Amino acid sequence: MSEKILKLGIPTGSLQKATIELFGKAGFHIVDSERSYLPSIDDEQIQLTMLRAQEMGKYVAGGELDAGITGYDWIMESGCDVVDVCELAYSKATGKPARWVLAVPDESRVKSAKYLAGGIIATELVNVTKKYFADKNIDVKVEFSWGATEVKARLVDAIVELTETGASLRANNLRIIDTVINSTTRFIANKQSWQDKFKQKKLEEICILLNAAIEAHSKVGLKMNIKKDDLERVLKILPAEKSPTISSLADSDYVAIEVIVDDKVERSLVPALKRAGASGIITYPLNKVIH
Repeated sequence: MSEKILKLGIPTGSLQKATIELFGKAGFHIVDSERSYLPSIDDEQIQLTMLRAQEMGKYVAGGELDAGITGYDWIMESGCDVVDVCELAYSKATGKPARWVLAVPDESRVKSAKYLAGGIIATELVNVTKKYFADKNIDVKVEFSWGATEVKARLVDAIVELTETGASLRANNLRIIDTVINSTTRFIANKQSWQDKFKQKKLEEICILLNAAIEAHSKVGLKMNIKKDDLERVLKILPAEKSPTISSLADSDYVAIEVIVDDKVERSLVPALKRAGASGIITYPLNKVIH
């Protein structure tokens, strides 16, 4: 074992699967993540602990962990004093920022937060919700909810609940009236640990690899052969912001082109390239894209 160890926390619960997969694409293979709160990783300089994202900030700030992955929402909720190393734009479903929203039943007459003065709000995000209403000078009672908060929307005046797509709220016939806070996944570090040269360098390297894996998630590699006579026409079809690699082939009449494109445009791009004269077109997934 290495004498230099980074104690790293990764979240259980809704982010667990996505986090394990992200680390895998970044080149770190984690095993026993489903059976143990102390899974192993194929890096002798990292010691993993799995715990709830809600608690991550507390243990990172306290020094029990050098660093951890949690949501911006839980950093704000706990008020922990940590280093925000980098943003990691991934989540359990969409990869877009999650929202804590103020919601009421469809049949409610409430149209905005001011209608809730004197009411009761149920949420897991108590401190952030209290601040939201305090900033608006609206006096409400905020109650902690032990989960399944959508069910309580008709037992109290409103709820503040986390959503990525809004599907669960719609399924429960709830209506969003405002966004309380937007949240993305964050890589945080203990302040003292961040001053340690080894730990800071290790954290920066992990961030680079994780963000490279996130960037690659929505990209594909594209290779093709082009007759030199068709090259200008093909280059006009490729996205303007991309700079393809052009290589000579054994056949002097042809060149090879390689480029990275968004996966959303690939399906329309490939047929267009074929019509423009490209041949031997190959698309392939990417593990990491580093700018």
